[in-house]
Amino acid sequence: MTTDGPSAPVAPAEPETAPEHSAPAAPVDLERRLEAVLMVADEPQSLVTLATAIGAPVPAVRQSIERLVADYDGRTGGPRRGFELREVGGGWRIYVRPEHDEVVGEFVLTQTPTRLSQAALETLAVIAYRQPISRPQITAIRAVNVDSVVKTLVGRGLIAEAFTDAETGAIHYETTGLLLSQLGINSIDELPRISPLLEDGRDGFDIDA
Repeated sequence: MTTDGPSAPVAPAEPETAPEHSAPAAPVDLERRLEAVLMVADEPQSLVTLATAIGAPVPAVRQSIERLVADYDGRTGGPRRGFELREVGGGWRIYVRPEHDEVVGEFVLTQTPTRLSQAALETLAVIAYRQPISRPQITAIRAVNVDSVVKTLVGRGLIAEAFTDAETGAIHYETTGLLLSQLGINSIDELPRISPLLEDGRDGFDIDA
């Protein structure tokens, strides 16, 4: 078959629409991005928030979350991790598995201490020098309610219940070995004497309530 004239050059076909975004990330890339965000999140994050953070569609993020949950639970052939990805209050966050709460709690108390408030320090000093001592006795010395402060000190592992008075039911508190290690001493007897600061010159361990 012939034509009347030479054929015109054929131009390359134009794409129907120009791509507005780069190619979507592979699932494994999404999961690594999600892990990075979740590792620094201190509150549960919604799927929408996570999708916005890593620049991915919500359905893809949901699927990646499901894969991460299965991976951490050891359902994909790997080991069961010491942490889990848990949905709480409509959001997702990485948590320590319940069976490891005790060891992690001890680590946090000993390795990442935070500063005590002035009220806590004063209450701790009273307990250290007057132990075992009850809350009413501490309140009488400090002239303020110390219930919340005592709870804080117990939670920090710096004091513990020594015994409960059989007659009054009052719990008496004493310092713990953790406090000694934090102070760098071996015994409460090594605490500095406070008698020079008292008007009557009595030793700090013999102050009357």
